[in-house]
This record gives sequence, structure tokens and C-alpha cells, in this order.
Amino acid sequence: MTLNAKLLVIVLDGLPWRNWGKFMGNLEGWVQSGEAQKWKMRSVLPSTSGCCYASIHTGVPPQVHGILSNDVRFRVSQPDVFSEVTKASGVTGAVTHSYWSEFFNRAPFDFIRDIEYDEPGGPITHGRFHTMTGYNLINQTTPSDADLFATLTMLTERFALDYGILHTCTLDSMGHRFGHDCGEMDHALFVMDAQLAAFLPRWREAGYEVIVTADHGQTDRGHHGGHDDEMQDFALYYFGSAKGPRADTLLDQLQLAPTILKRLGLDAPATMKAKPFLG
Repeated sequence: MTLNAKLLVIVLDGLPWRNWGKFMGNLEGWVQSGEAQKWKMRSVLPSTSGCCYASIHTGVPPQVHGILSNDVRFRVSQPDVFSEVTKASGVTGAVTHSYWSEFFNRAPFDFIRDIEYDEPGGPITHGRFHTMTGYNLINQTTPSDADLFATLTMLTERFALDYGILHTCTLDSMGHRFGHDCGEMDHALFVMDAQLAAFLPRWREAGYEVIVTADHGQTDRGHHGGHDDEMQDFALYYFGSAKGPRADTLLDQLQLAPTILKRLGLDAPATMKAKPFLG
């Protein structure tokens, strides 16, 4: 099957619904101008990072793929977005936390072998990863988001990616340290919005559809994992020509993987049972 579009997914880890519209002025401006569409999406349970990452790309809940905490990591067995794109002779790229490499390429993660790789057979054709080793509340060990956005842009231009994903933990880490109702987080959101905005027009001009979203929300005390709107709900912005549902529709995170494949012109595997939300 031939791919009929190019798509990038940007995952801003740990950004709750209430803070997107309030602080992400560039993203909101593009919605107001008609260049983007926006919906609320609800994460799987547990609303824990690793569990959500695996569900974002497999379209199945943690109770099926088996990643039930950040401490349980292995190569998932279900078909995923990377594997389906490479099966169709597409080129994939990831600029993400190392968990994504473990879930969708091989585990355990080897610092020397896996920090950066270019493997024509995929499923992740071009991977650039960070581990945040040594993370704590004082030393958050997060890469600069401008560096991550630039790295993804480099992969798109050097390797002509058909599908790419970027994942950054900056806001999640800030939330765990400061919570989501403080001056430090206000500034972090402003910086993220501005740095993302510096690259998004370039991706669009290169012909990419773009989805900007999160993996889960977070409480004002910096927690997530449970069954609570603050922990589960976040925004999804779509830049592209497809039409979606009404703006007040609550999307399910399990819809994201089959939607990505549909936009690329690929059929979803039988394991992805949720309905795509974009035409």
C-alpha cells in the first residue's frame, strides 16, 4: 500500500487540558485563524507515561499491551504505527525518550547501541533518543526542547521521513517539581509554545500534517496516573486538510494510532479497534 501523506506527531508530556488554551498562545492563535483544529482527548488508565506511550502507538489499552508502569518495559507484541509504516516501505523517525525505542524497537535500551541509530529495516528507521538518567527534582536532566525540535527537523530534511514523532518530558518534569499552578510553570509553557511555533511553519511548508498533543494530564500538585479528569485529559491540535468531529467531542487516546495510519493512507491492523477521528 502506498503512503499518501506525511505526518509528524509532537507529544508534550504531562500537559493537562486546562493549561493548553490558557498558555499556548501560538497554538490557540492557529485555531482561531482556521489553520488548526482542536479537541480534548482522554488518556488510557493508568495515566502513567510509559503506559500511555505504548497505547499511543499500538491503539490498545495497557491491560492488553502489558506496559502497566514505567518500571515494566519490553518490546510490545502488538502491531504499532512504526511497524505498519515500515511494512508499507515508509520511512519513520523518532526523537523521544528511550522508552519509545524499548517499546517499539528492542529492549533493554543500550546506551551505546541505541542512543542514535539509522536502520533501514525499521521499525524505527531513524532514532535519536534521550534517557534522562539521573533525573530528580533538582536535576531534571531534560534536553532543550529547541534542540529536540531541531533534531526532528533535521531528520525530516535529511531522510525524507514519512512519519515522525517527537516526545519531550520538560513540562511533565516541571509539573512534578513545581505543580501546574505557579509562575515557574507559566513561564515553561510560554517557552514551549514559542519554541514549537518556531518550527511548526517549516514542517507545514515541507508538506507535513502535524498533530500536537500530550500523553496525559497532571494535577496542580504534579501527579498523574489515576482516574481523574486533571490526570487524564489534554488537548490535541491538528494541522492538516482532513475534517474531524465537532470541537466539543471527547476523543479517546486509543483512536490516535488508527487515525495516524488512516492519514498516511494505511489500513489499521485488527488489533486497533478504535475508530479514527480524522477523515
